[in-house]
Amino acid sequence: MSMKWWTGNLFKRSMIAMLSATVVLTSGCSLLPAEQEEEVLPEINPPQISKKPEYEVTTATLETKVQVIGKLISMKEETMFFTLDGKHLKELYVKAGDTVKAGQIIGELDVDENVKALRLERLAFKKEEIAMKETLRARDEMDPIEFEEKSIAFEERRQKLADMEEEIGKAELTAPFGGTIVSLNVQKGDLIKAYDPIAIVADTSQFVPAAKLSKTELEKIAVGMEVVVNLNSAGTFNGKVKQLPIKADEQNNGGGNGEQPGGTKPERPEDFMIVELKDLPKDLHRGTPLSLNIITKRTKDAIVIPPSTLRNIGSRTYVQVIDENGKREVDVEVGQQTSTQVEILQGLKPGQKVVGK
Repeated sequence: MSMKWWTGNLFKRSMIAMLSATVVLTSGCSLLPAEQEEEVLPEINPPQISKKPEYEVTTATLETKVQVIGKLISMKEETMFFTLDGKHLKELYVKAGDTVKAGQIIGELDVDENVKALRLERLAFKKEEIAMKETLRARDEMDPIEFEEKSIAFEERRQKLADMEEEIGKAELTAPFGGTIVSLNVQKGDLIKAYDPIAIVADTSQFVPAAKLSKTELEKIAVGMEVVVNLNSAGTFNGKVKQLPIKADEQNNGGGNGEQPGGTKPERPEDFMIVELKDLPKDLHRGTPLSLNIITKRTKDAIVIPPSTLRNIGSRTYVQVIDENGKREVDVEVGQQTSTQVEILQGLKPGQKVVGK
């Protein structure tokens, strides 16, 4: 009996020990710090190398242009000026925009003092005429040298009178032909300087687009070249170069341009490149600004590529062509060039693709 009791007790003790160990292990695990979850890092993709642009080789009409700024002028116009210096403008008979007839008086200088002097000179000359008549009657009795001297003195007095009359005649400024006063630079009472522009008279039915050219521009342009005329107020018109300006070394030949030391040289149609238009709008004004695009060269069906595809190493000019086999370098011969297109004379055909930079 004692053995049975002892065995049962031993079993209970064993079970209690196992349960205690389990409790201890369980509680021990709960006392450990919780493990942190592993951080998931985002996937880093290497940067892609940007693909260079590709362009197709095409054909186009290629135009090289010279652009200049001009204005409307009349093919028949004249700058008027006085040749007397230091006189005040006594009267002005026109204003800008007036229509005038040939010979009509435009303005008049104050030459009252000259007129008074002329009046006295005429009276004095009458006395000279009387004296000369007496000299002629006594010619046979006079010394030939004495007679010659009196004759010369009389002719000098006559010439002086004619010069004074001519000087007074210069006080009036008249219109050289019928037209319109398109410019007026003075007003009544102004002190006038010889050869300074007073007014411009023009035939308004003969307006043409015109522009002054630099020496470099003149070397590129020829009569007959096509021109695109842009009149902001009226639109765009097509024309042709009709006349080129006289070169600078030819402009002073003959010296008859009205230019004097200290004066201002008047503008003439000969100083401009003239453009011929078939249909110029009406109601335009002289001096209206405009732009002219002169087409100096035109190539139809030219093989073209963008300038950004052209490469240069030393004297070599080439492009990168891309096809089914990849990229390859091709040497090219370049022709006409504009800001947006380059003509290829040899090396490429339409439809091929080239790589930009």
